[in-house]
Amino acid sequence: MAVGTRTLQGVIAYPVTPFRPGDGGIDTTALEGLVERLVQAGVHGIAPLGSTGESAYLADEEWYEAAQTSLSAVGGRVPTVVGVSDLTTRNAVKRAEFAEAAGADAVMLLPVAYWKLGEREILRHYAAVSDAVSIPVMAYNNPATSGVDMPPELLVRLVTGLENVTMVKESSGDIQRVHRIVQLSEGQVPVFNGSNPLALSAFAAGAVGWCTAAPCLAAEQTLAFYDAVAGGDLAAARSRFYQLLPLLQFIVRGGLPTTVKAGLALQGFETGVPRPPQLPLEQSGRVELQALLSHLARD
Repeated sequence: MAVGTRTLQGVIAYPVTPFRPGDGGIDTTALEGLVERLVQAGVHGIAPLGSTGESAYLADEEWYEAAQTSLSAVGGRVPTVVGVSDLTTRNAVKRAEFAEAAGADAVMLLPVAYWKLGEREILRHYAAVSDAVSIPVMAYNNPATSGVDMPPELLVRLVTGLENVTMVKESSGDIQRVHRIVQLSEGQVPVFNGSNPLALSAFAAGAVGWCTAAPCLAAEQTLAFYDAVAGGDLAAARSRFYQLLPLLQFIVRGGLPTTVKAGLALQGFETGVPRPPQLPLEQSGRVELQALLSHLARD
């Protein structure tokens, strides 16, 4: 997937948004350090302010602070896809415009519902953001967090009908949807997998990339898996994936901000705790997570 003069594909890493102890504000120093850690590890892109980045829990000024900090820390070394989702179209447009001006290569848009949104409203929402920027827009489907479930037919319609909506991130957890998007578009719509446990199946179905928080905790293993996929070594890809799978299942089951922040702390990198009403990982979970990380490090 071309973003400007670069290609967006492979492992697109989600950083968490670190919070300071005490006042709970954004820890920009830790965020810069986490982005640097991911870039140095060799990820193919950075996607700040998605679900893992607790975007829905940030005040407006915090969102802008995290976006600017993340983009500055990347410094154009890898492509960036900034999550601009908001409950209102007005704020989503403002965020998309800011992200473009600050140097983002693309933006990611998830329709968020309080009232149930119909197809006409979803199309208008995406059209407003698409018309406001000149960089690519990733249509993001994640019904578990947004309350909106966009079927493959609508996702393909967004890409084929709106000039700047150029790619899809599918996070419903239904692998048949990836197959359907590829089928409907005859392989012309780039699909990014957003469901961690389906990474192997999604690449087999035609996905061009994997948007994931896994590199925050296991960058080497995540990238080795992708390298095997990209190299056509199916046996190695399967082996790498099934080594990663217990960790992937754990972080999804426990909530990505909660588990990833706990895992980073276990590795000596403090990013604070998730913002309430989310809670830190319980001690039993920390013990299980430590065992998973230790096992991966030995393999």
